[in-house]
Amino acid sequence: MVTPSSRRVVITGIGIVSPLGNDPDQVLSALRDGVSGIRPFTQVPQGVLGIDHGAEAVEFTGDIKDYGPMEKTLARTIRKGSKVMCREIEMGVAVAQLALNDAELNQENRDRDRTGVLYGCDYIMSLPEEFAGGIQKCLDEDGNFHFEDWGAKGKPEVNPLWLLKYLPNMPASHIAIYNDLRGPNNSITVREASAGAALAEAFSTIQRGHADVLVVGSTGSRIHTLRTLHASLQEKLAANQDDPATMSRPFDKTRDGSVVGEGAAALVCETLEHAQARGATILGEVVGYASSAVGPTDQYKDSHIQQSIANVLRGALGSSEATSVGHIHAHGLGTIESDQQEAQAIAAVFGPAESQPPVTTVKGHMGNLGAGGGMVEIVASLQSLGGNLFPIRNLSELDSDCPINACQDSSTPAGDSFISVNVTPQGQASAIRIAAFTA
Repeated sequence: MVTPSSRRVVITGIGIVSPLGNDPDQVLSALRDGVSGIRPFTQVPQGVLGIDHGAEAVEFTGDIKDYGPMEKTLARTIRKGSKVMCREIEMGVAVAQLALNDAELNQENRDRDRTGVLYGCDYIMSLPEEFAGGIQKCLDEDGNFHFEDWGAKGKPEVNPLWLLKYLPNMPASHIAIYNDLRGPNNSITVREASAGAALAEAFSTIQRGHADVLVVGSTGSRIHTLRTLHASLQEKLAANQDDPATMSRPFDKTRDGSVVGEGAAALVCETLEHAQARGATILGEVVGYASSAVGPTDQYKDSHIQQSIANVLRGALGSSEATSVGHIHAHGLGTIESDQQEAQAIAAVFGPAESQPPVTTVKGHMGNLGAGGGMVEIVASLQSLGGNLFPIRNLSELDSDCPINACQDSSTPAGDSFISVNVTPQGQASAIRIAAFTA
């Protein structure tokens, strides 16, 4: 939807952690150059799950330097707090700090009571290592586990703070505490649709007058001993290839599944008046949003994703002409069914391929980053406005069942606005429309 409120919501800061690097300009350059972030696993054992490759954010080590420039006191606090952060939460906090620094938003030019945090996050799974010591205590000489011993012998071996490392509301909590942000604080967990839903809620919150500034981000990982196992059992993942860079092939005739990845990104969103009053550099403006959930009922048994995506595309477009959209950043999962349904939804809203804006996706470069993917994709499209769009990697032959105006040329203009869409396998979709800022 698009609201009639006069409070314009602009973007003034960016932070990113991705398989293609942790600098927004570096990421855009890699996308335009066709660089792949899909590599052999280092965090998940190889030769065990049937897949041995994914898109790891290899430049993110968790070192305090990954969080960007900050005062020594804050650096010490975050370093100490990292003991109760898993990797997903660390990435989420890091991109928020990077975005705050990029926006030059500090204690002197913000009202802490009207500055808040809105974050999207996956459900986060504990690492098996958290329980290894306790399990060992409950094994007999033959290696058999005795559950009746867990309470007395096993449980005391588990770190009493272990749960804090894996709660999906912790990224928003840590960010607010470290930066003394006392405004609205919320966490949204709807898998791949989390980023768009978080940004939509932030847009609405600011327009309602409940905040002047919100740090909005999302973080996620599908590269995790148990999470990757779940994905390999429950979803269609791309088969291993001699060249892992060719595994993710969105909308291509030969596509055979998605690729797991990890990443995070954050934006600083604020009212136009607040941004102008402090002399901020304005990177773009949020002008529309939508969310929808369509389950695989009898009516939509084979098209629930198509219907959900069509709903959010129409909602984000609002009353604007379809021709006003510079490009569409598609979900582009890389599975046969999802890509086909998404393409049909785009055609239903924007017409045949020849009348559509160019369609792209970064998943050919870095796979599915879970809840973090949507925000990484938004950052990529935002960075490209006013320049050339990045083509879909590994798209050699467009599937005839995917009637989209696929971007296959690095000289394609990105335009001055875009819609970014994401959807879960269950049919929860979100879309955000962002435009280049004009006074």
